[in-house]
Amino acid sequence: MEEIASFILAAVAAMFIGISKAGFGGGLGMLSTPLCVFALGADVALGVLLPLLSVGDLFSIYHYWGKWDKRNLWYLLPGVVVGVIFGVQLIGKISPDQLSLIIGFLASIFVIFQFTKEWVFRMERKLHPNHKVGVPFGIVAGLTSSFAHGAGPVVTIFLIPQKLSKEIFVGTMILVFTWVNWIKMPFFVSGGIINPSTLILSAKYFIFVPIGVWLGVWMNRRIPEKGFTLIIYIITLIAGIELIVSSI
Repeated sequence: MEEIASFILAAVAAMFIGISKAGFGGGLGMLSTPLCVFALGADVALGVLLPLLSVGDLFSIYHYWGKWDKRNLWYLLPGVVVGVIFGVQLIGKISPDQLSLIIGFLASIFVIFQFTKEWVFRMERKLHPNHKVGVPFGIVAGLTSSFAHGAGPVVTIFLIPQKLSKEIFVGTMILVFTWVNWIKMPFFVSGGIINPSTLILSAKYFIFVPIGVWLGVWMNRRIPEKGFTLIIYIITLIAGIELIVSSI
């Protein structure tokens, strides 16, 4: 029974990658990490999810090809590389319980951010991005992405004040995440986070990513996005708090 429950949780985590990549609530993919931690453990979950996230990015970037502001890559990526290098080194020095605590904390902060971001970003002045701002944001994005595949809020904070159009904003987010995930890949491999056993598990759950994409498209047509997203954020918050409590 325990094996079946773990399989179901990990499969749902993979499906939420697809649902998020299909455009049904861009932040829904954050639920994948805590669910996968419950199913497989923190030390295994990060390595299993990254190949699935990278495959999911291909579905998204196809639909938004060329619809991005690529300047943001040059501002963020130098810091992302630094953040990922430090993040991978730190993962190797902390226990699974400590990693679960960090993931739970980041998941909870993510949900709080989603509920407050509209209030936070009521800015009259348009922000013109540059390396002075982009590099520090990139470092934090690299760190949070290494620990929980959770760079979304950091990148959002950097992009929203630029007042991009909705389509360009989404396309730029997808472009940045695609690069971030592929930048992490060699560091995760060299750090042993991705290894033959995690790759076998990734392959086992791969099919659930395109299923999630199809499900996301289907739900977009039939279910009000606002209510569905609210439910998922609440589940993510509960999962994050549970990880914090169980780790302590």
